[in-house]
Amino acid sequence: MAGPSLSPIMVALSLLLLVTFSNVGVAEAYTRSGTLRPSDCKPKCTYRCSATSHKKPCMFFCQKCCAKCLCVPPGTYGNKQVCPCYNSWKTKEGGPKCP
Repeated sequence: MAGPSLSPIMVALSLLLLVTFSNVGVAEAYTRSGTLRPSDCKPKCTYRCSATSHKKPCMFFCQKCCAKCLCVPPGTYGNKQVCPCYNSWKTKEGGPKCP
């Protein structure tokens, strides 16, 4: 009797594991610092700076940070926690250097 009642639970657990592990590769690509090649910096920074009205300084500092860290956070704003080097580089005043 235990066999048939466990079947729906096993199916649910299997689906949960499948969904969980199917996203590991995507998350890993964003969370590993230093995985970009220098040639990847310009397109990543172009997208990162696409929503700002200050495109020139954004691109300048984004490319400078990417060249050093080989990482650009996903999205147009925030998410800096996925690139520790990018996130921890500060100005003399203590503000963020990387957009």
